[in-house]
Amino acid sequence: MTYNWKKSALIAAAMILGAYLCLAVTALNQPDDEKAVCTQVDIVIADGKVDGFLGASEIKEQLQRAKIYPQGQPMKQIDVRKIEEVLQKNPFVKNAEVYKSQGSHVKILLTQRVPVVRVKADNGDDYYIDERGEIMPNTRYASELVIATGAVTRPYAKKHLTQLGNYVLNSDFWHSQVEQFHVLPDGTVEMVPRIGDHIVYLGAVSHIDQKFDRLEKFYRYGLSVAGWNKYSYINMEFDNQIICKKRKK
Repeated sequence: MTYNWKKSALIAAAMILGAYLCLAVTALNQPDDEKAVCTQVDIVIADGKVDGFLGASEIKEQLQRAKIYPQGQPMKQIDVRKIEEVLQKNPFVKNAEVYKSQGSHVKILLTQRVPVVRVKADNGDDYYIDERGEIMPNTRYASELVIATGAVTRPYAKKHLTQLGNYVLNSDFWHSQVEQFHVLPDGTVEMVPRIGDHIVYLGAVSHIDQKFDRLEKFYRYGLSVAGWNKYSYINMEFDNQIICKKRKK
């Protein structure tokens, strides 16, 4: 049997060429991790019901102060878990997810806590309550949130103002109508509307949906006809009735 050296040489050459092409393609498609740096940071904040509490510029500043802002840093050295941990310490951040993407980008996805009431209590406290009843610190950002004043303690705010704030924030009608809650020393609540020169006494923070439902109907079919300033005080404390005090002429 005669050995075909020419055929063997061609097969060997083909194998070497194939191996070279594979290595070349792999090298072209894999970035050099030792040299690749972050070229862009994308900060995405999920839309919330309340705007103005969390901005991309604030997040950038927070990471720069911690000296972990990723832009311009080697991709291999960027610790996404560390960035997440730092962002979770922001009192307005609910969840943070950070990951590396193609093109040497770093993606930062955030959801923000939702404040429902601004508290400015008689005892000097000034803070926000979020939708879960947790305290949020005061901030420089302005907002059209309902303000709660009066004899407000933190336990009261967490238990009762959270309930009121969530109800108002999630109601298209009342979100645009309520300006202020005022807590009296006995724990009952007065409400100041944005429209009309009157005070609404809600009483104890109970059966809120029923009280607001009755008051909405009274607004729509009563005050809209009789006049928004006809009464100075509207009492919603008792079931199935509304007691109104006429304004003195």
